Amino acid sequence: MKAASSKEIKSALFEQSSTQLIDLCLKLARFKKENKELLTYLLFEEQNEDAYIHSAKKVIDEGFQTLNIQSVYIAKKNLRKIIRVTNKFIKYSGIDTTEITLLIYVCRCIQESGLKLNNSVALKNIYLSLLKKISTKISGMHEDLQYDYNKEIQALEVI
Repeated sequence: MKAASSKEIKSALFEQSSTQLIDLCLKLARFKKENKELLTYLLFEEQNEDAYIHSAKKVIDEGFQTLNIQSVYIAKKNLRKIIRVTNKFIKYSGIDTTEITLLIYVCRCIQESGLKLNNSVALKNIYLSLLKKISTKISGMHEDLQYDYNKEIQALEVI
């Protein structure tokens, strides 16, 4: 089956009644956890971005509490899982400041976790790629925001 284009889907959705749209949304949410999470964000959390960021930080903190720093291999796998979950939060929001705030928070948590980044090339590369991603995102923002975020980045670059 070939998927329809976004334009075709949009025009078909305009032709549906409100009850049919509700049924379609519920079917969509039933089949994938990610769809359900996106609908939850759009319906309940989009209006209060600060609360959304706070709840995302709680989830990130929980991930870092279970981080195993004794084994570099397991630490790398756990860190990638935390970043994957963070990227999911970022994808749902789609707001640049939310993305930068969450990525900076992850970098701070990495520094505070006690991971020895200098002993592992893989862990150091993960950390440096996060910093590079933040810097790239900051470069496209307003100058005042760039200044504020660059101050935070400079504090994170000291390893």
